[in-house]
Amino acid sequence: MSDNTFEVPAKFADLIKKIEEMSVVDLNELVKAIEGRFGVSAAAAVAAPAAAGAAAGEEKSSFTVHLADGGAQKIAVIKVVKEVLALGLKEAKDMVEGAPVDLKANVKKEEAEAIKAQIEAAGGKVELK
Repeated sequence: MSDNTFEVPAKFADLIKKIEEMSVVDLNELVKAIEGRFGVSAAAAVAAPAAAGAAAGEEKSSFTVHLADGGAQKIAVIKVVKEVLALGLKEAKDMVEGAPVDLKANVKKEEAEAIKAQIEAAGGKVELK
């Protein structure tokens, strides 16, 4: 049952040897005792690194387009916001003048980047969250 690919530090050799000699029932009792004594969960300790690795590998699929600043050319930015969000002139003007403001939430990456590019070309400052 010994794993030859991992070298056990000398200070733990006796402990590991005793654990290797335990029955499955005894190992189960030992795990329960450690969980109770130290307030930890063996399942959580094993699952946490796996979950962290999965989360780090996932790419964000939806974004919020956030207008950080209307810029110096507010009229041009208002026109783009009006077109992109299909708003009336007053609603678009209120959004741009109310910056910072979220323009659109739960947007796919391609659409969010397209909106960002159009608004930045008009002089606004956009962040994707």
